[in-house]
Amino acid sequence: MNKSIYSKDYKKVIEQLKTTRIEIGFTQQEVANKLKRPQSFVSKIESGERRLDVAEIKEFSAIYKKPIDYFLK
Repeated sequence: MNKSIYSKDYKKVIEQLKTTRIEIGFTQQEVANKLKRPQSFVSKIESGERRLDVAEIKEFSAIYKKPIDYFLK
């Protein structure tokens, strides 16, 4: 049995990040460019391969023009 190291709440946060990016019409590459990171950085966060920290949520919220708590609902 494969157990996830992430909670349901954390999975909701990363799913909301991905959904918001798609709704806005940004590609992973466009977001990565704004973050000055490689595209794989965004991909790994959205797939759950890389853990997202609070400072990074703040960066995403600025790019997506959403308050931080929008992703924490």
